[in-house]
Order: sequence, then C-alpha cells, then structure tokens
Amino acid sequence: MRQILALLLIFAVFVALWVGCEGPVKKAQLIPRKVFFDNPDKANVQLSSDGKNLSFLAPLNNVLNVWVAPADNPSAAQAVTADSGRGIRIYFWAYTNQHIVYLQDDGGDENWVLHVVDVSTKEDRNLTPFSEILDENGQPIILPSGKKLRPTAQIYRVCEKFPSEILIGLNNRDPQFHDVHRLNIETGEMTLLLKNEGFAGFVMDDDYQIRFGMRQTPDGGSEYLKLTQANQWEPFLKISMEDMMTTSLAGFDKTGTQVYMIDSRERNTAALKIMDVQTGETTLLAEDPRSDIQGAIVHPTEKNIQAVSVNYLKSEWKVLDSAIQADMDYLKTVSDGDMSVNTRTLDDQTWIVTYVVDNGPVRYYLYNRPEKKATFLFTNRKSLEGLPLVKMHPVVIKSRDGMDLVSYLTLPYGVNKNDEPKPTTPQPMVLLVHGGPWARDEWGFDGMHQWLANRGYAVLSVNFRGSTGFGKNFINAGNLEWAAKMHDDLIDAVNWAVAEGIAPKDKIAIMGGSYGGYATLVGLTFTPDVFACGVDIVGPSNLQTLLNTIPPYWKPLFEMFAKRVGDPRTEDGIKLLTERSPLTFADKIQKPLLIGQGANDPRVKQAEADQIVKAMQEKSIPVTYVLYADEGHGFARPENRLSFYAVTDLFLAQHLGGVAEPIGEDFKNSTIAVPTGAEQVPGLKEVLDKK
Repeated sequence: MRQILALLLIFAVFVALWVGCEGPVKKAQLIPRKVFFDNPDKANVQLSSDGKNLSFLAPLNNVLNVWVAPADNPSAAQAVTADSGRGIRIYFWAYTNQHIVYLQDDGGDENWVLHVVDVSTKEDRNLTPFSEILDENGQPIILPSGKKLRPTAQIYRVCEKFPSEILIGLNNRDPQFHDVHRLNIETGEMTLLLKNEGFAGFVMDDDYQIRFGMRQTPDGGSEYLKLTQANQWEPFLKISMEDMMTTSLAGFDKTGTQVYMIDSRERNTAALKIMDVQTGETTLLAEDPRSDIQGAIVHPTEKNIQAVSVNYLKSEWKVLDSAIQADMDYLKTVSDGDMSVNTRTLDDQTWIVTYVVDNGPVRYYLYNRPEKKATFLFTNRKSLEGLPLVKMHPVVIKSRDGMDLVSYLTLPYGVNKNDEPKPTTPQPMVLLVHGGPWARDEWGFDGMHQWLANRGYAVLSVNFRGSTGFGKNFINAGNLEWAAKMHDDLIDAVNWAVAEGIAPKDKIAIMGGSYGGYATLVGLTFTPDVFACGVDIVGPSNLQTLLNTIPPYWKPLFEMFAKRVGDPRTEDGIKLLTERSPLTFADKIQKPLLIGQGANDPRVKQAEADQIVKAMQEKSIPVTYVLYADEGHGFARPENRLSFYAVTDLFLAQHLGGVAEPIGEDFKNSTIAVPTGAEQVPGLKEVLDKK
C-alpha cells in the first residue's frame, strides 16, 4: 500500500512581492516556489550490481528521466530514457548490468507499463504492451470516463541468480488479481507461472519458486497459504485483523528454509523475526518498544539482515551483523543527518550512501568499503545550498485521551531563540495533514514545510491515531474513527499550538493531500469555527462513493477498508460512512476552501471533488476548484505543481496574512484549469485570462 511520490526541487531566481506581513519573518529572503516544487537535480541514485555504472533520475527537457554515468565519473552522465510526459519515478538496474527497467503510467492513472532500456544503445522496449482487459464475453471493460480499463504491471521478484529474468504480476486476465509471470527482459518472452485465483500478494524465494500466497480473511485479517510440491495450497499462518497491518512475511534467507517476518503478534510494536518454514519456530532478531521495525540493510548475496532502522522521533540504526559495524561507525562521521544505504554492489565493495537533514538538500556519497572512504558525489538540489532554511522540531503532543502524538513543528526564520520549538510571538500556522491515513510524517527535509515557513507560517504535522510506525495499538485506535477520534487528535494538536503560544487561534489553516485532503474537508465541515481556511488536495468528500470506486486490484484488500473505515455493503456501514462524509455537511462550510484535483486519479476519483463543489455551489458557498487533465493522485509534472502552489501561495496569504510570491511564469506549460472560483483568489482570474 505504500506509494512512492517525489516532490523535489531546483533553483531559479526572480523578484518577489511581499503581501501584508509584519514581524521577524521579513529577516528571511523570499525563496522562489521553483526551488521547492521543480524537479530535483538528481534523485534515486543507484549502482549497477557490478559497480561500473551509476544511475539517477534527473531532468531531460524538464521531465525526469534515467541518466547513467561511469561510477568514477558522474559528470559524464547521459540520459538513457526519453520520457516526455510526467517523468519516470520507479526504476532499477537489472542484474545484466546492461539494462534499466522502469514503470510508467498514463497521465497518473497508475496502470503501470513495464519498460526495459539497453543502456548502451538506448533502445526502449515495452515489455507489457497490453491496452485493455476483456470481460467474460471477450469485450473490453469500459470505465465511466469512456476509456478502456487497462492492465497494470507489478514487480514481484528480482534476483541475481537470473540476470535476464524477473517475476512480475499482470492483471490482464482479471482486473482484480495479478497472475504471476516469469519475464525475460532481453527477449520479451513471458511465461505464466501461476493463475491468481484470489491472492493479494505472494512471497517467492531466490530460485523464483512461489512459496506463499497472502489473502484477506472475512474478519479483516490475513492468512498465508503455503504452496506444496504438489501445487496445492495449504494453511500456514493466520493473522488477526489487529495484527494485519503490522505482521507480514518479508522474504527468505539464502537457504530458502527460513523466512524473515515483521511480527506484532502477542506484542505491540512490530519486531523482526526469522521463522523456520518447516517447524514454524520463530527467533527474535530486533525490536524497539517505541516504534515498529521500519527498514533493513540486507547483504546482497548472503541475504542476511545486517542492520535495521526504527523511527520514533528520528531514524535510528541497530546493527545486527558485526561484519558491518565498522562501516556503520565510520559512516556516522561522514556527514550530518539521517544516513541510509541506497544500493550495494554484488561483491559488496561499493555502496551508495545518502544523508538527509531537515534544513538542506540530500547528500550522496560513493562509499569504498575496503578503504573505508566515502567520496562526496552531489546533492539532490544544489539550489537549496546556502538558503535560510529552518529546523524541523520533533514534538510529542498528548491527545485528550492520553495518546502520544509524535509531531513535527517548523517555524519561520528568525521567530524563535536558540532554535527552540517555540516562537517569541504566535505565528499564523498551517496544520499539514499526511495522506494514507496508513502512513506517517517523518523528520527530515520537507519542501512543503520549508515553503510555508518561508512564507511566514508555523507548520505542524501530526501523526494522528491510525498512522503507521508506532505499533499496532496506535494504528487500531483509528479503526472506524475517520472524522471522529482521528480528527480529535488534529484538533488537540491545534489547541496545543494555541496554548503553547505557537499560533493565534484565528490564524490557523488546514491543508493536506489524499487523507489529508479529506481531513481538510472534515475540518471545515465538522469543526467550521476552528480553521481560517483549508486546502484540499485530491481528498475524498464521500466515503461511500470512495469505497465503491476503488481500483479493481485493491478489491482483494477490501475487508481492510470495510473494517477500518466502514462497510458500504451493510445498512449500519452506510449510515456510518454517511455520517463521516464531509459531503453530508457541505452546508456547514463557513471558511474559504481551495480544492486541487487530478482528472485521472484512480484512487480518489474526480467525482469526489466535483460533488462537494456542486453541493457548495447549490448553497451559494464560495469555493475555488483547480483541476488538471493530465494528473492523477497528486501532481507529478513540475509545471502543475508550480501552478497549484502559486494559487495556494496567494490563497494562504489572503487568509492568514503571510507573504506570497506573484504567479509570474508559474503557469507556463501547466494544464491548470479553474472550473469555478478563480475570482476568489486575488489576481488568479487575471492571469488565467492571459494564459
């Protein structure tokens, strides 16, 4: 369920306009939006498994593409892909060391197509050229939009034992289930290994044998079935609903006789264990009482887990294998920030190591293990270097019922003394709510935090109940609590900020994407007096229509939604979903609202925005609606990001009194459309008329 989206940046300079802001924030220069929301210089840096070549994502004609260079000469990089649309975000090296494999969708529809590129010839081939899914009568399935339903590819397994082959999932037979195929990336030959008759996922070993299938149980839990040598499925492991989101099998050791697992059964936080497949006996490898095991460093060929990370307030590494203790000790001394290992060569002689800080760009290093020497490569956004960026402060806020809400506070430049997490005088504030909701906010560089702080706002992000990473009890405390206790946590955080003198009560906005967009709509409907304004980005307005229109390949996990959000199949469930839907209370909205939506969003359909806009118009309630014809669940094209946050800049300045930058050229090459409410944002209609 994790989804990876980049919101990254590059440098530009142009004249800024100050809009009615008094106080210390004027000590900081106004940083152009382009620095925060344009493409990165470089991102997702990887090594080929033989260590000869280095790759990264970087702009080509302002579109993110894959570039490749000799590992010892990154400045000689050349683009090996030529995407001209929304950019490439997901890619990896094949073990041939000659091929890059990447996924691409169409306008944000998330129907992923698998491509392979020969890095020498730059030949790009579509490995999954399927344009439609047929129904039981052999006819293409047509979506409400009139478009054909297209299949989507998934990567299941990649192993060095088979350099030219990978295991993939394809739902071209049944839109709900991904069949398992063995694919030769050099010839394009595809072999069906398993017809999926009801599984949400699989676990394979290094020999490309399918060992386990995972499916949901009617109670909202999950179970793993073991595939026998007779090709029969037999019960192996059953997981309760309470543990379902924090317990899973995570892959095999080198022998294939033991499987690693993340396990919260009979405990709260998820620990790392290893299980004997034959006996079922488990051994504890790592745990933390504060938070779940989050990440791991795995030996590239021995497949033993050498270190794990946990993240309560900030990320921390725990070394399990003494063979890398000296490496980890040395790498701590190389640079400030949270360290992570991106990739390792098969001989384990070279690593790519990254360092993340809260007030500057990501730093990339090439690490030579035998010499214990890390060589600086580059930062991901040179334009951030030397700017007056600010610290992100971890704070723990108590909810009204005593839960610890790990939160992150960013303050405008110059408003606090000695980097304390409190301004000398209250500042207008944006409550920035994360999506998911089964995700979390983390410490580190956050472009949204820095941009808003630069405009003169305190920024607060709260890990409300239901967020992941803090144990199963915290996640399960959010079950059936959308617009209820989950929203109470946000209100408690607002009240804390007011009581602590961080923000004035009448100058607080709420803003977020996906679930954060829903939380924004809830904030303006369920608690209409709390917020001065709201910015909803791809947020659902009607929980019943949301759940009835999820992508077909999410349906194998439908019981999770039913048990944790509400069940649209029952009368009681429909009643609950209606009571928790902002659309039901659209007439309660009193404060200004800005909505951003992608027309191709497969998760939160455009109808979610359309219907609340229509309801507000019927009640003569003003709303500004921004729509992008070539975007999905979020804004991937930098031109679209720049245009939306240009509108947001002016909107927030109007209602919170911060500073703003003029729209300038930030609508150039954007597909921005404003179906209604352009006149509600100062200067917006005039710029649109000239576009």
